[in-house]
Amino acid sequence: MGKERVTESPAGRRWTGPDAYVEALARRRTFRRSHREKERTEPESPRFSLSTLPFLALLVALGLLSVAIMFLAWPRSQPPAKPQQLAREQGYAPKGWLEEAQKEMH
Repeated sequence: MGKERVTESPAGRRWTGPDAYVEALARRRTFRRSHREKERTEPESPRFSLSTLPFLALLVALGLLSVAIMFLAWPRSQPPAKPQQLAREQGYAPKGWLEEAQKEMH
C-alpha cells in the first residue's frame, strides 16, 4: 500500500501531463482576465486628430466645393440676345369652312 500511495495521486490523474499543464494555464489566464480593470471604450479626453479634425476637413472641402460650383454657375458676360422673329404657323381649316363663312356673311 505504501508504494501505490506514493506513485498515484488520489484523483487518479497525473498532474505532470500536458493536459493538466494547459488547463492550469487556462485557469490562470481566466482568473487574471476576470480580476483586471475593465478596458475603457472611450478615451479620457477627446483626441483632436480622431474627432474634430475629420469634421473640419469635411466642412472645408464642402465649402470649397460649394464656392467652386457657385463660381462656375455665375453667368458670364454675353452679347445681348437678338430678338427672334415669330415663325408663321400654318393653320388648319376643315373642309367647307369657306362656304359656311360665306353663308354667315349673306
